[in-house]
Amino acid sequence: MNVVKWTWRDFSALVKPRIAMMVLFTVAVGYFLAAHQSPSLIVLLHTLFGTALTATSANALNQWIERHSDGRMRRTKDRPLPSGRMSAWEVFILGTAFGVGGVVYLAIFVPHIEAAIVAGVTLISYVGIYTPMKSRTPFNTLIGAVPGALPPVIGWCAAGGALDREAGALFLILFMWQVPHFLAIAWLYRADYAAGGQKMLPVVDPAGRWTGRVMVATCFLLLPIGMGPFLVGTVGKLFLTVGIVLGLWFLDSTIKFAKSHGDPEARRVLRRSLVYLAGLYAMLLADGILPRLFAG
Repeated sequence: MNVVKWTWRDFSALVKPRIAMMVLFTVAVGYFLAAHQSPSLIVLLHTLFGTALTATSANALNQWIERHSDGRMRRTKDRPLPSGRMSAWEVFILGTAFGVGGVVYLAIFVPHIEAAIVAGVTLISYVGIYTPMKSRTPFNTLIGAVPGALPPVIGWCAAGGALDREAGALFLILFMWQVPHFLAIAWLYRADYAAGGQKMLPVVDPAGRWTGRVMVATCFLLLPIGMGPFLVGTVGKLFLTVGIVLGLWFLDSTIKFAKSHGDPEARRVLRRSLVYLAGLYAMLLADGILPRLFAG
């Protein structure tokens, strides 16, 4: 068997470090919110390292499963697998090793086994359920939002936090946020997704009417869901105020898309979704984590 030569740039394209960094940031936020005034830097580093391994695995195995459809899409055809710079067996072995290694690492080095369990569920549901569903049902975005919303729960569990309403509030924000965010991406690349045989909602809804309605509905639901950390006592009124303003601003972009179904409006939804999430997590830091760390 011939070994395909690949570079670290190919490895980077395989594991998507920017997405992994976003995942690790949400893990850290969940950890600090649950740790209160007594966070352990060692436990946090172990948690981040183990989660990084599982995130690397998820991205690699996702591309391994989708290597043929990626080859038919313009924006993904130059990825390491469809381009032939990495072989399928290499990626499968790397992805599997990182995934098993990450979950085992968390189980050994993080004192709360729940973190390893949630990481394992995240990996299995992303690779084993969400990825295959992308070619079978337009509801795949909702399915994929479940593993996508679990990273802060990994951090929460690693700090010894119970799976309570506070953890649920963190989960629900990321879950609901992902729907308009990824529908905006799917709309912009709907022709690519169609060529790859992936049944994203904009592919089966070329007029964009249902895509717009789902964007508006989920963004509207995100308003009360975004208040969750305040309602359960995790943060204060600063978070609530900024969250409402950001939520209304985000909602406005989805309403404009629902009226026009245009690419510029979809790009606006995408940009505002990123600002919304960054702003909300900044407020979790400013109004939730920092006051706890410096209390007393």
